Amino acid sequence: MMLNIGNKQQRVDGPQKVSGSATYSADITSQFYHAYVLQSSIACGSITALDTSAAEAFEGVKGIFTHKNLPERLKNRVDYTDPLSPPGKPFRPFYNNKILYNGQPIALVVAETFEQARYASSLIKVTYKEEEFKGSLYENLKNASADRTPDPASNRGDFKKAFKNSEYTITQEYRQSRNYHNPMEPHATSVEYKDDGSIVVYDKIQGVGSSLKYLNGVFGLGADKVQVKSDFVGGAFGSGLRPQYQLFMATLAALELKRNVQMVMTRAQMFSFGYRPEVIHTMKLGCSKDGTLQALSHRTVGETSTFEDFNETIVDWSGLLYKCEHVNLEYELTPVQSYTPLDMRAPGGVSGVYALECAIDELAHEAGIDPLEFRRKNYVDYDQNEDKPFTSKELMACYDRCEELFGWKNKKTSSENEPHLLTGFGMATGSWEALQQPASVSLTMDENGMFTIKCATADIGTGTYTVMSQIAADKLGVPIEKIEFKLGDTAYPDSPIEGGSWTVSSVGSAVAGVCKKFQYRIADVWKRNNPDYQQVDFDAILFQDGNLEYDAKTFSFAEIMQQASKEELSIAHNEAKIEGQTTHSGYAHCCVMVEVTVDQDLGIIKVPRIVNVSAAGKIINPKTAENQLLGAMIWGLGMALREEGMVDSKYGRIMNANFAEYHIAVNADVHNIHAEFVEEKDDKVNPLGAKGVGELGIVGLASAISNAIYDATGKRLRKLPMLLDDILEV
Repeated sequence: MMLNIGNKQQRVDGPQKVSGSATYSADITSQFYHAYVLQSSIACGSITALDTSAAEAFEGVKGIFTHKNLPERLKNRVDYTDPLSPPGKPFRPFYNNKILYNGQPIALVVAETFEQARYASSLIKVTYKEEEFKGSLYENLKNASADRTPDPASNRGDFKKAFKNSEYTITQEYRQSRNYHNPMEPHATSVEYKDDGSIVVYDKIQGVGSSLKYLNGVFGLGADKVQVKSDFVGGAFGSGLRPQYQLFMATLAALELKRNVQMVMTRAQMFSFGYRPEVIHTMKLGCSKDGTLQALSHRTVGETSTFEDFNETIVDWSGLLYKCEHVNLEYELTPVQSYTPLDMRAPGGVSGVYALECAIDELAHEAGIDPLEFRRKNYVDYDQNEDKPFTSKELMACYDRCEELFGWKNKKTSSENEPHLLTGFGMATGSWEALQQPASVSLTMDENGMFTIKCATADIGTGTYTVMSQIAADKLGVPIEKIEFKLGDTAYPDSPIEGGSWTVSSVGSAVAGVCKKFQYRIADVWKRNNPDYQQVDFDAILFQDGNLEYDAKTFSFAEIMQQASKEELSIAHNEAKIEGQTTHSGYAHCCVMVEVTVDQDLGIIKVPRIVNVSAAGKIINPKTAENQLLGAMIWGLGMALREEGMVDSKYGRIMNANFAEYHIAVNADVHNIHAEFVEEKDDKVNPLGAKGVGELGIVGLASAISNAIYDATGKRLRKLPMLLDDILEV
């Protein structure tokens, strides 16, 4: 039987997606009332008057909810929170008349149609008492403090002395603007109200368990009164980690009106929650004459809301990636009048590594050393932050293979016939954590030998359906066509959220574990059915092609079940973290190299070539893993050259809350882009030896592009995004 693990497998859910039969949260076909939210037009202050009479009288309107009629039972709940809230006080829709940020939901209109609800919302008259808005990070830097942050990795050595004694030094500031989540599928919640008062909730979320816990905390709904489902998610990568306010809105309306209610956010409303925060980095690096890194300081100031303390692990990466005995790490937060930031693909890592890899490049040039050789010279083979060995690390192999593929030593420009274009080459190192979380699964085999495996995990487009089916097929010894993997339902066994690139390591390990349990169970049933084999050692049995094989004799799983008069065989399994997760540090690594062209006259920046080589343990499905890297690299391209959330300095309004003006990378931006893996064996990171790649591909790309722009123009651009205006500035 051909192995599935390690081979390219078409997505098992592909036919549903390309045919349009995959059901997302807004695709549920029940008869729904439709909800539309009215948002505040000021950033700070309070509502002094709110007149809904005209909206209530409009055709089709079934209900309007504001702070004036929010049920008291919701206002008074002390556990009104969600399971992934950062420290502080989570935002409570309609809790009172206070305005905390521009775009805050202040009224919900429910009507027979979406159009009726949207128009009726425009009839609501709101009067505000406005207070002074100071929302930008720079305006509030005086309020930056480390009191609201967890401690970064411990400082080591004597940075000041080592920096002073370094032969070459650089001190630079790097800035990064806000980035907003823009998945293809906007956030949506559909709530079906049942006659017994229970509800079924279809929510866009990266873990249905999060929505269930939220609904329990807010509405007091236990598992017997609510079921949350999410079969398909049209992109998320952080936007669906926390339940967003449409879940509260749709559920509130459904419970109060005792009807089915659906709420789908508009594209503009998608900018009213969650974003990668703006940050300011100050980097100080020093090295010896031969390029040995001697001193490194990374200080970052990030933004959070006034009501929650959102933080990221930003500066720790600088103490991790290169060998250095003298390191100083500082991280502070500044509260601004905005919604709380939200994790966004490779949170913290992509920000911290951007500043680090730009600074490393600057120091390498200062010392007159090739940037790749500088990184090789300062390679480290253990985790200096934790003083632990790595579970595995094949970064050197990534450097070697990427150098070969890209032609780093003998760089060939793709614009030799266009003399008006300046060409440059840049590179960077990338890394991301390889974590494992506890996960549970169940397995059932029916009398025909078909397997159903269930887990409440999610598939945000990463290929969870497919890789879990591959793992199960190989571990059971059956064709993949015999596997049906089900997910996205709180009726299934608990799972961690799909985030952090830990789904394969966590849920995949649980799937492998339950399959091993099944083999023991089916062997036990076989022995009981066949007394002659009572003493057979388990290790002497083979499982392949849906059969149990021993001593040249074959017994199909279905036959064993039929002999035992069993219609099905069911097993549950809980998988804990492997010991290596505490004794070692697990990380995936990559090397990324890029070619850029810069138009001398127009300042237009293009990236004709990107090469990424990664080490990520055992690759379960090279096809979906490569897809994850390519998607991350394209996102990194957008982060480097396109994406910038612009906030009105007077009103705190997001000025470019649309796809026309919030620029993401499009097909025309993507040219020759290549990703591949080097072999990396790891028996300590998790039972599968696999590391996630969903985040890995975006880490380092923005800095590689920045470094290449310098190589082309001799000009350092130290803020993201890097625009043609920056090139043309004298």
